[in-house]
Amino acid sequence: MWLKPDEMLLKNAFKLWVTEEDNEYFVLQRRRGYGEGGGGLTGLLVGTLDTVLDSTSKVAPFRILHHTPDSQVYWSIACGVTKEEILQHWDWLQQNIMRTLSVFDSSEDITSFVQGKIRGLIAEEGKTSLVLEDDPEKFREALLRFEKWFELPPKEKLVTYYSCSYWRGKVPCQGWLYLSTNFMCFYSYLLGAEVKLIISWDEIWRLEKTSNVILTESIRVSVHGEDHYFSMLLHLSETFVIMEQLADYSIKRLFDKEAFQREPALSDPLQITKRGLEAHAKSEQFRTFFRLPKEENLLEVHESFLWVPFSHYNTLGKICLSENYLCFASQDGSQCHVIIPMREVINVEKPDSGSRALTVCVRGKRALRFSEVRGYQRLANSIRSRCGISPSPQHSASSEAIRGECQSLINHFDDNPEDVTLMVGQKDSSKAVSTEALMTVFHPQDVENLDPKMLKEKMKEQSWNIHFSEYGRGTSMFFTRKTRDLIVRGVPEALRGELWMLFSGAVNDMATHPGYYTDLVEQSLGTSTLATDEIERDLHRSLPEHPAFQSDTGISALRRVLTAYAYRNPKIGYCQAMNILTSVLLLYAKEEEAFWLLVAVCERMLPDYFNRRIIGALVDQAVFEDLIRDHLPQLVDHMTDLSFFSSVSLSWFLTLFISVLPIESAVNVVDCFFYDGIKAILQLGLAVLDNNMGALISCQDDAEAVTILNKFFDSVTNKDSPLPSTVKQASVGNNDKASHFNVDISELIREAYEKYGNIRSEEVESSRKRNKLHVIQTLEDTTKQNVIRVVTQEVRFSASHLDGLYNLFKRQHFLSCYWTMKSPALLHHDPSLAYLEQYQLGFQQFSVLFSLLAPWAFCNAKSTLSLWVFRLIDENQDGLVNFKEFCFALDTLYSGSFTNKLKFLFKLHLPPAFDLPEDGVIKKSPERGRGKVDLQAYLKQWQNEILKKEETIKDLPRINQTQFIQFSKTLYNIFHGDPEEESLYRAVAHVTSLLLRMEEVGRRLQEPSSPSESANPANATAAAEEEEEPTTEEASTTPESSDTSSSRYSRDAGTDLTEMEWSFSFEQVLASLLNEPTIVSFFERPVDVQTKLGQARVAQLKLNANK
Repeated sequence: MWLKPDEMLLKNAFKLWVTEEDNEYFVLQRRRGYGEGGGGLTGLLVGTLDTVLDSTSKVAPFRILHHTPDSQVYWSIACGVTKEEILQHWDWLQQNIMRTLSVFDSSEDITSFVQGKIRGLIAEEGKTSLVLEDDPEKFREALLRFEKWFELPPKEKLVTYYSCSYWRGKVPCQGWLYLSTNFMCFYSYLLGAEVKLIISWDEIWRLEKTSNVILTESIRVSVHGEDHYFSMLLHLSETFVIMEQLADYSIKRLFDKEAFQREPALSDPLQITKRGLEAHAKSEQFRTFFRLPKEENLLEVHESFLWVPFSHYNTLGKICLSENYLCFASQDGSQCHVIIPMREVINVEKPDSGSRALTVCVRGKRALRFSEVRGYQRLANSIRSRCGISPSPQHSASSEAIRGECQSLINHFDDNPEDVTLMVGQKDSSKAVSTEALMTVFHPQDVENLDPKMLKEKMKEQSWNIHFSEYGRGTSMFFTRKTRDLIVRGVPEALRGELWMLFSGAVNDMATHPGYYTDLVEQSLGTSTLATDEIERDLHRSLPEHPAFQSDTGISALRRVLTAYAYRNPKIGYCQAMNILTSVLLLYAKEEEAFWLLVAVCERMLPDYFNRRIIGALVDQAVFEDLIRDHLPQLVDHMTDLSFFSSVSLSWFLTLFISVLPIESAVNVVDCFFYDGIKAILQLGLAVLDNNMGALISCQDDAEAVTILNKFFDSVTNKDSPLPSTVKQASVGNNDKASHFNVDISELIREAYEKYGNIRSEEVESSRKRNKLHVIQTLEDTTKQNVIRVVTQEVRFSASHLDGLYNLFKRQHFLSCYWTMKSPALLHHDPSLAYLEQYQLGFQQFSVLFSLLAPWAFCNAKSTLSLWVFRLIDENQDGLVNFKEFCFALDTLYSGSFTNKLKFLFKLHLPPAFDLPEDGVIKKSPERGRGKVDLQAYLKQWQNEILKKEETIKDLPRINQTQFIQFSKTLYNIFHGDPEEESLYRAVAHVTSLLLRMEEVGRRLQEPSSPSESANPANATAAAEEEEEPTTEEASTTPESSDTSSSRYSRDAGTDLTEMEWSFSFEQVLASLLNEPTIVSFFERPVDVQTKLGQARVAQLKLNANK
């Protein structure tokens, strides 16, 4: 590798290098301790220095220096890991540089020319390099060490590296931590003691920052029950964030494909960089905070002041600009923030250079003034270009008019609050869908009704109207503490749908996708899938007490929304609890609005909740447990096992308390959820447990605790609800008022915010990431146990051996996915499939793993035998093999009887294993995914498996001439390299000769003999007898000679027997081979499974690296 020329003085330097080659202008050196001799004590010291010191120590074992005869200054210009690599650079210098240097007169000119040439070479390499780092030179050196020490595949992408200490027991080892796309690696070399650690991200169970007496602050990495600690990191927080991002990236890409497909920015594992990860993390945080669509990316951030008219002062904060939105958040993040869609911007005033200010005018007679913006001119141009506003002269007249209007608004905003109007007009909905919220249809408000509840409802509406007049209404409304206060008190029935749309960000989705829902309804109409069947089953279970869902109007609207969403997102399709949530949305929002609210909940606010494995809900349950430990220590002391709260709270998270609270109370919880996200649900959960602390501590078992919580939920009421009794849900516990007094939902929510409102959304997101690793790995471990339980009943492997096999099988699956997104195994991975089908191997992956585990050395990764085995065990011929099929094959080869092993080999030379084109497997892959399940095909397959009888040796077809010749060759190849190789070769030759004579006798008994017919078997027999007498030299041959001998036999036999058709049954082959004790003992030789598994684990990664 060429290096940026670096000056060094060697006259009095410590002799760490040995000169290998030199000439007038260049020196090639080898570092002591490398290569021949090892270097003794000096080599140990040098090796220690190379790992402890920073990258400026130039730890590559070979280097090239440039110098001139009249100078003592040397310049390092190249380094290499191997001597072959450095010699290529040396030869290039000899051929391309040495002749040119003779034309220069001065040493300065020579040095200047060499340096310019080397820099040019580095620049050429940089054009194709994927490395985009702040210090490319140091990164190149780190990449060199990374490749040398860990020998990972060349495609593995190094992201970043850090100096740190790794703790082995109570002893720290100083070295280097390397973080790449798929692995976390550590290397240390201290006085001859080498420490090398390679952990793949998909193996990590927990990743967290810890501290104790010995380690003030460290990073703990848990892998399969073993903890690894890394400390003394200069930038520990930065390191932890990068590790967290890489682990999360790996989890999404390999385990959670649904979530990964929503992130195209990280789609190519070969393009991942530290900068890319940081930018992605910032964009994700930006989208989460402002509830923006997943397509938005954070492009620019500017610190500025925003004039807040309702407070009469400038507030400091940050302007965040994406492709379609201009957002502002005050410094503390909670005082106020505002979201301005670019589609609402009508003009950007000419910036004021004096105050570095710019004014953005939006629809609805609104203007926002930003001041003290460092890059105000660039920001103004960015906003204009994204809004399509032209600053050209031909528009000056209209621009002046708009500018005058904006300035007037700025000056008189407080005097004219009534001018603020709703800024987003709704497009007329299609007549095919419902255009009214169901609550409006089934419970229209009576304006003449003046009962206390209705009066209070009117007061709430008036409070919100005052808020709108001060803070704006619609998409560019200011979000402040006062907004949250109004939410906690409860949203008026008439405004609920509008505010849900605004707080969730669904209003932006709907505005940017006009007509999308109507098209989906038309396209999904009449479709029949597994999802639609489940939807039909659950339609009448959705709020059955409510009049809206006792009529066809509500049921039809619910059906259309759920079916349209299942059609939009087949990966999720339909999941239980979606019907309950959608029912409530339809009560307060129009049908199209309810659809977009469902999209916001499923895809942004509750990610990974609504799928087969409900990963998101399980993660939030783990977050809830952490919060219980932090905020309710008394409960933790009494109930050490908090898994009870996880199980009982699952419905709280999945349905946002709708399934446990009366509907009139539950909608207040939904109000808070759309404003504060999952944080509101967690806070309320803590408040519920806190309210029942005494009763829960005194309960004796889980059943009693469940009863206590159910009674509490039944006692929750909404005293301000204007809904009539026909709409309200009946409470089971209301008849038992002695046991529980009523709790008002507004008071409960207020208490939750007062006691637990200090929980920050950032802390929740961090806890989500931390717990997601553990949740995913727990699910994966459960899957493994289920698979092993199924397979262990049908094979002779022990549970521990199956565990090792499963880990190898799964790792091979992942190794095929690490460096590409087009692996057949990854494309067909679907966590919603049955346990056995979740991880499967294509032929390339199978051949590598089979070569590591096969009992015979002949079975290398490129062997045709691997292809035949793959075809044989791929029963459904979809080009993929699952773990059960793989284990059946290995079980036969490891532990089967002689007859079963021979039958397996025999079947390898019969169709479909043998008579297929050599270029691969059958290219037929079934439709996968929950939206396209052929139930009839599955039922038929299941029936065939039940009726399938055990195959006997009489069921096997006869083997023909070509197949038998190949069968004989396979036996020769299997026996090659065995200590009894010569005896085994003789035995095979004897068996083939015997079988051919048997065939000859059989034909003579069945047909009248003729000279031509009787001659052929004799010639074949002669060929077999000639094969039967190999010399010792022939027996102890290489694989090539083995193939040659078998090919010679095949050619001779084929030439002599082409004129007649002959074949053998399995019984004939078995009987003949049973007469050869050498062959029988070879196949009955036991296999040390544990040793085989250990060797495979060590060689698996290296074998894939060398592919």
